[in-house]
Amino acid sequence: MIEEILVGDGTWTDESEWENLDIDADGEGEQFVAMPTLAVVGRPNVGKSTLVNRILGRREAVVEDVPGVTRDRISYEANWAGRRFMVQDTGGWEPDAKGLQAHVARQAEVAMETADAILLVVDATVGATTTDEAAVRKLRRSKIPVILVANKVDDQKVELEAASLWSLGLGEPRMVSAAHGRGTGDLLDDVLSALPETPREGTAVAGPRRVALVGKPNVGKSSLLNKLAGDERSVVHDVAGTTVDPVDSLVELGGKTWKFVDTAGLRRKVSNATGTEFYASLRTKSALEASEVAIMLIDASVPITEQDLRVISLVADSGRALVLAFNKWDLVDEDRRYMLEREIDRDLVRVPWAQRVNISAHTGRAVAKLVPQMETALESWDKRISTGRLNTWLKEVIAATPPPMRGGRQPRVMFATQASTRPPTFVLFTTGFLEAGYRRFLERRLREEFGFDGSPVRISVRVREKKERKK
Repeated sequence: MIEEILVGDGTWTDESEWENLDIDADGEGEQFVAMPTLAVVGRPNVGKSTLVNRILGRREAVVEDVPGVTRDRISYEANWAGRRFMVQDTGGWEPDAKGLQAHVARQAEVAMETADAILLVVDATVGATTTDEAAVRKLRRSKIPVILVANKVDDQKVELEAASLWSLGLGEPRMVSAAHGRGTGDLLDDVLSALPETPREGTAVAGPRRVALVGKPNVGKSSLLNKLAGDERSVVHDVAGTTVDPVDSLVELGGKTWKFVDTAGLRRKVSNATGTEFYASLRTKSALEASEVAIMLIDASVPITEQDLRVISLVADSGRALVLAFNKWDLVDEDRRYMLEREIDRDLVRVPWAQRVNISAHTGRAVAKLVPQMETALESWDKRISTGRLNTWLKEVIAATPPPMRGGRQPRVMFATQASTRPPTFVLFTTGFLEAGYRRFLERRLREEFGFDGSPVRISVRVREKKERKK
């Protein structure tokens, strides 16, 4: 945007032009309208996530040729024939699941109970199993419309075999191949006929602020989301890496609606990840870019790790507001508190501006303090300083502490403006380059004068080139 206002040769000839750079603050958040929900359920490895991606027309849900990749119920917005609705992907449902799979099955059951229509997906190459029959018995007890989907019908031979699925008692099986797209258009037409115009529950709400829960695996992100929501929104287990897909949840806190996204824990760089971990890392990065503020969870009971620092760098580079939540505080003793303060001073020098709160997602200690910290961070993230006020302040600061000499000459700062918010970005027009140390000094003084707690601040320098004198 700055470059578009510059003169063609990159110089500024009239200082009055600089005033045009003062851009209006961003508008209010969009209005969100409640939409009916379609739940996609079935036993493990029948192709539910592949079908979800086919319905969406894009690769959102993590897919791998291994049973049990999806564990939480994850909602995505879909559009077919001009109608918008939510699609809810679920983990594999089994009636007698134990351990982690029992939690996964419970999430699928919640989806069955709260959806407006259900797709029961069955593997046509295998036929009806006892698990499929148990799912049918469970679904019959509800009054929610159920559509039977025979997936993996890739040829006419399988189509003949899929006819046996009439025995499940849910009517005609819709024969599709989620991997190749066969029959999905007709299936979506049937879905629109089954879905009501408005959901059974819920009303339109004002656009909620978007919050990403990030951190390394097994740090307590899903536990925190469940504690904030007051119910089981995410699968929680001692196994590290339980969450694979980002899980969206609307939560009422402090009289406001917030949209929380529980993300997969990041173990390593995306370029070094493989399989499910690779796609989970991509989803986490996308969820962070779609958020406004990130809550970075750090296990306070153990030393800060390289993984923690890598995720913090990812948040800082994304330009999102940041709250550092030191979780598992109930496990921290006096000695650990002393060591933690030293680690913060040593390792978190890149984000001294981040809001901090000590919590315990397990006991609920101080989780309510997250709301004011998020509000402060977002207020800073949206803050705009008028051009006149900014330049008056800058003139006083530079008069007291001028920039260091460079190449035998002292650069002058002629003009400054805030080019944008989210995050606050300032542009300085100068006669010479400003050293990185001096830019950090200006950022520190900006924060002292105007706040910006919890938000990154970016300062860019535009050097004014000298025009050659005309002969």
